[in-house]
Amino acid sequence: MAGAQAKVFKTFPTKYNPLQRFIYNLKVHFMAQEKQEKAKHEGATSIIRIAGRDINGNFKMVRGLMQIKGIGYGMARAIAMSYENEYKISQETALKDLTDPQVAQLEGMIKEPQKLKNIPRFMLNRRRDSETGEDIHVVGVDLTVKTRQDIDNMIKIQTWRGHRHQYGQKVRGQRTRSTGRTGATIGVMKKAAEQQVKAAQTAEKK
Repeated sequence: MAGAQAKVFKTFPTKYNPLQRFIYNLKVHFMAQEKQEKAKHEGATSIIRIAGRDINGNFKMVRGLMQIKGIGYGMARAIAMSYENEYKISQETALKDLTDPQVAQLEGMIKEPQKLKNIPRFMLNRRRDSETGEDIHVVGVDLTVKTRQDIDNMIKIQTWRGHRHQYGQKVRGQRTRSTGRTGATIGVMKKAAEQQVKAAQTAEKK
């Protein structure tokens, strides 16, 4: 009997048993589905609103601040370090672990980073503002509005940059021979083709 069992085991090993393989795959499928639903639920319940932007609460402070328009890695890191030094809260803390007063304190730093000691002037995105003459940093919707106002002002006073913006052309001196071609454009002719055209025209004149 033992020999018969050994023979059956050799013929049908456990890892190749179709029924067990089906059960195992079914378990893996349900475990993955449960994990996805759990992650989706956690992401839906931990949304933090900072500076008019909904941010995933599972993000740490630096990565969360980078989700805000107008804040890059350098500015996010500087604000997080200032917040850690002033309020003794680690920048490795997830945003969902902050209380409402702490989020309000962080939002205040985001709106006025020029008042922080460790942020130099060159990191601000609006130095010597045209309206106030002060060094400020704008983020979110305010940045979009200010940018649009600047473009409209350049168009109004007919500067070169305003002229380029008005006609939808490139502003910063890029080449426009091959890209950025708008309106009625004539194709670029190779030298060989151009010489052939000139030769044909000369022949016609003769």
